[in-house]
Amino acid sequence: QVQLVESGGGLVQEGGSLRLSCAASGSIFSSDTMGWYRQAPGKQRELVARVPGGGATIYADSVKGRFTISRDNAKKTVYLQMNSLKPEDTAVYYCNLARFSYLYWGQGTQVTVSS
Repeated sequence: QVQLVESGGGLVQEGGSLRLSCAASGSIFSSDTMGWYRQAPGKQRELVARVPGGGATIYADSVKGRFTISRDNAKKTVYLQMNSLKPEDTAVYYCNLARFSYLYWGQGTQVTVSS
C-alpha cells in the first residue's frame, strides 16, 4: 500500500514562488511514475508535470519554463518547484503515483496566487 502526503502549499502573491513536496510511504520503485496534478474550482483535474521512472519529464504547456518537477527515490519524495506564479495557477495540487494500472493519490494541498 502506498500513501502520499503533500506539503508546501499556501498563499503567495503573483510572481512569487512555492515548493511543493510529496512524501511517499510504502514500497516505492524507481520504475514508478510520479507526478503532480491540479484542480481549480469548477474545472477538471489536469496534469501539471510527471516524471516517469525511466523516461522524459512531461510538463503541461501552461507551466513550461516556470515549474520544475524532481524526485529523490532514496527519500521517496517528489517535488514541484513553482516560480513566476500566476493567479490562474490557483488550485488544489495533488501528488500522484502510477504503477502499471494502479493510481495512488495524495489528499491535496491548496495553492492560492493573489493578484
